[in-house]
Amino acid sequence: MSRLLFWILGGVVLGGLIHLVVILTLPDAAVRDVWHRLEAVAPLETFVVFDDLAPGEANPMGLDPELLYGVCRLELGDGPGIVNGDLPLAFWSVAVFNADGHVIYSTTNRSGSGDLLDMGLFNPAQTRLLAEQRFEIDEGLLIVEAQGNDVAVVVRLAPPHQAMRERYRDALSQLSCSIIR
Repeated sequence: MSRLLFWILGGVVLGGLIHLVVILTLPDAAVRDVWHRLEAVAPLETFVVFDDLAPGEANPMGLDPELLYGVCRLELGDGPGIVNGDLPLAFWSVAVFNADGHVIYSTTNRSGSGDLLDMGLFNPAQTRLLAEQRFEIDEGLLIVEAQGNDVAVVVRLAPPHQAMRERYRDALSQLSCSIIR
C-alpha cells in the first residue's frame, strides 16, 4: 500500500513539475505575440498609422476603435532613436514598449508638452554617453532609457469628432521616427 502511495505521489509531483516548466517557457516560445505582429506591419524607422477598424471586423491587437494609432519600431543598437513632430491639441498619449511587450515609458499631452512630441530613446550605453555629454541633443528633448535595443513607440490620438478623424490621421502620419547615426 505504501508503495502505491509513493508512486501516486511521485506521479503527481512529476506531472506538476512538467506543467510548471511548460507554462513558464511557453511565452518565450510564442511567435504570435504583439511584437511579432508589429514586425509584420511596421518596418524599422518608419512611422505607420493603422487603418480604422470596421464594426464587426477582427481586432487581433485589441485596439480601441475610437482612437487613432501610430507605431514606430526602432533598433537602438544602431544609435539613439528620435520620435518627434506636432500633434493636435486634443488628447494624445505616447507609450514606449520593449520587445517583451512591457511599457517602459508612457506620457500624455497633459503632462505639459502641449502639441509637440520630441522624444529621444537611448539604451544604457548611450545614456552613459549622454551623461558624459558626448551627444549633442536639443533643449527640451524628452529622454527615455530602454534596457534593450528593440523598442516600439505607440502614439494614440483621440479625435473629438468623427469629422476630424482624417485631419488627425494626417497629423499622426507626419511624425518622424529615425535613428541618429
